[in-house]
Amino acid sequence: MRLSKMHLRTLREVPNEAEIPSHILLLRTGMIRKLVSGVYGFMPLGWRSVRKIEEIIREEMDRAGGQEIHMSAVQPAELWQESGRWFAYGPELWRLKDRNGRDFCLGPTHEEIFTDIIRSDVSSYRQLPVNLYQIQTKYRDEARPRFGLMRSREFIMKDAYSFDRDQEGLDKSYQEMYDTYERIFTRCGLTFRPVEADTGAIGGSNSHEFTALSEVGESEIAYCEACDMAATVERAACVDAPATEEAELPTEEVHTPGTKTIEEVADFLGIPQTKTMKALLFVTYDEEGKENGYVAAFVRGDRELNMTKLVNALGIPEHSIEFADEEKMGAATGCVGGFTGPVGLHDCTIVADSELPGLKNLCAGACKVDYHMKNVNYGRDYKADIVTDIKTLKEGDPCPVCGAPVKHARGIEVGQVFKLGTKYSESMGAIYKDENQKDQLIVMGCYGIGVTRTLAAIVEQHHDENGIIWPVSVAPYHAIITVMKPEDEVQAQTAERIYKELMDAGVEVLLDDRKERPGVKFKDADLLGIPVRLTVGRGAPEGKIEYKLRRDAEKEELSVDEGIARAIRLINSEK
Repeated sequence: MRLSKMHLRTLREVPNEAEIPSHILLLRTGMIRKLVSGVYGFMPLGWRSVRKIEEIIREEMDRAGGQEIHMSAVQPAELWQESGRWFAYGPELWRLKDRNGRDFCLGPTHEEIFTDIIRSDVSSYRQLPVNLYQIQTKYRDEARPRFGLMRSREFIMKDAYSFDRDQEGLDKSYQEMYDTYERIFTRCGLTFRPVEADTGAIGGSNSHEFTALSEVGESEIAYCEACDMAATVERAACVDAPATEEAELPTEEVHTPGTKTIEEVADFLGIPQTKTMKALLFVTYDEEGKENGYVAAFVRGDRELNMTKLVNALGIPEHSIEFADEEKMGAATGCVGGFTGPVGLHDCTIVADSELPGLKNLCAGACKVDYHMKNVNYGRDYKADIVTDIKTLKEGDPCPVCGAPVKHARGIEVGQVFKLGTKYSESMGAIYKDENQKDQLIVMGCYGIGVTRTLAAIVEQHHDENGIIWPVSVAPYHAIITVMKPEDEVQAQTAERIYKELMDAGVEVLLDDRKERPGVKFKDADLLGIPVRLTVGRGAPEGKIEYKLRRDAEKEELSVDEGIARAIRLINSEK
């Protein structure tokens, strides 16, 4: 492709809306174009890279036995109501009505559609297993779209669904997809880590998130260097503090004026924060958005509440809970903002972190303004409706597997695999007949890759102050020929020869034949991040060109033949 003919508009200035490198660079290179908040189109160079990521995915999915289909993004509400997700998915589900008032949604995912296909088409164990996938545009009505392709309202996703006759079959399908994902992200040039993850609105039992390591990532992961433990912070289990070996002392109400925070209480009473308990107060809502009861969650004072664990413990959708109005909740339950403890609470669901029953003589709020209660003990002074791990695993905490201190890192979720089990087949009646002609539920798995998020993650990991540094496998073009003076006949002829020979060898080439200053051309070449740059300039009459890799600072003067051969070898070895 000749740059003089290409629709290309690069920007020298950083767009005001862009905050992270991938967003900045994809806009500056003209690879994406914003339509409205959270909705982007792809221009020629950007679309070429998207298609290359898709092709890597197709090759690896087909290699693993997946079969590609393509379903509509418009889905009838009836299927989502059948699975129970019409309400459970929350406000991110993009709902709409047709002219007859019938409810639809723009699909963020396709479990219901694929389950409907299989329940209609599969009747016997002989037809299983099946793995169907698609690469398609998805929609999620994000409240705060940001970071360009990272959190957008329209995005391209590969979603696959496996259908097996039993758990053993699912385990095999899940491992096949896990291995396939490792190959896909390796070929895309990403540094990534698979971690245990929460299943969220998709549901099911087990899940792994494939996280591209990046400081700008929205996922926080906890990992252990002493063993293989790695999980998202939302999913990571915590080790309870050892049970306290001390006698239970009588409760004592103490005056603690103006001490609403754990730090203030501990300082005022001269006790460590580990001897305190803190409360977090919530209200829940039903499917119609009406208040459905109050929740008081208790953790040790120095701990942080893990909202995902709390929601899972309550068995409710994440969007159906929020912090309570303390005065309103106080009138109904006896709580007091800043001074709430478990003793005396009523008419609310009490959730206690799993380590609290083993700790003795803790200080908690007295449910009375400016008062706390010392020596509160589980069992004697209060009981909880639910006792489970609801705390966050912090950096330096003991690993739940081996006990070594854990570390934290940030990353970008580029893919996730789920063991759905019979969640959808049970609610939607997806069954098959076994060898004895008995009805059995089909066992399902779900496997997603954010194609456009993967594009952004690649840019996050592969850039410098001058622009993008594309891995060869996903670069929009493999090589760029920069002609210093296109009007010079020798330079023009040399460039044309290189252009033709590279294309004949299967190399995708840009020829910068624009009548621009050399400095502009070099800046654009670095900004666009094309892996190999061949510069035709003063050495052309002697058959010399400049050879440079975008990822390296060094450049070499080579003969035209050696420059062409070197480029072909490198590209064939890495694409």
